Parts: sequence; C-alpha cells; structure tokens
Amino acid sequence: MAVNTASEARLEDRWRDILSVHARTMCEIDRALHPHGLGASDFEVLDILVSSELAHEGEHCRVQNIADRVHLSQSALSRLIGRLEKDGLVERTVCLEDRRGVWVALTRKGRDLHTEVLPLQRAVLARMLNATDDDAADGRPPRSG
Repeated sequence: MAVNTASEARLEDRWRDILSVHARTMCEIDRALHPHGLGASDFEVLDILVSSELAHEGEHCRVQNIADRVHLSQSALSRLIGRLEKDGLVERTVCLEDRRGVWVALTRKGRDLHTEVLPLQRAVLARMLNATDDDAADGRPPRSG
C-alpha cells in the first residue's frame, strides 16, 4: 500500500472538510425548513423549478434535467417528486413527444411556499458558508453550525 504524501493528505483533508460543510449545511437547512413541511432536498427541487433555465417556456421542467442538478438517485428523486405532488406543490405530466419523459411544474401553492421559505434557506447558506470562508481565511478547520 502506498504511503500518502503530504500533498495527498492535504487534498484528502480538504475533501473531508467539503463533505463536512455540506452535511452540516444540509442538516441546518432541514431544521430551518421542517416547520414548513420541507427538507433540504425538497426545497432544492422547488428552487430549481422556480429559477431554472432548464424550465421549458418558464412553466415546466423534465425530471431528467432536475436529476442532473440534484444529488439524488433517479428513484429517490421520483419519490421526492411524488411527495411534492401529493402535497400539491408540483404537478407531473407525461411528455407528448417522448412518452418516457415526465414534465414537472410548480403549482401556485409550491411557488408560494418557495417564496415563503427562500429567505430561511438563504440565511442558512449565508451563515454556514460565511463561517466556512472566515475559518478558511484564518487557516482554521470549519466550525460546526
């Protein structure tokens, strides 16, 4: 087994720091959005639908395009979209050109909920990522949220 060089060890440490910041930030977003019935991944899908250049004519987006942007398996994304649809936040339709394709669109309720929780999610991002930036500037490991 090869011995890690100092450069490889620093690279591994940086990677672990990134994973740690991601995990802590997702947990904080989950906590902030839970009272509104959303988790971090739920919000991410709503956010993509609201702000996405992937949306067709500003109305709907192919599930495959969403899958390319979120860090979920295809089956996990399908279940998540199913929950959002059950909650009345999105609507699914079959693509007429390609019957295998599925379109997803926000409902008014989904758009309103996104507008309501957007400041909460962005505040968590600002707090967590600014803390990480401050720590990096000081040469310290990232802090917990």
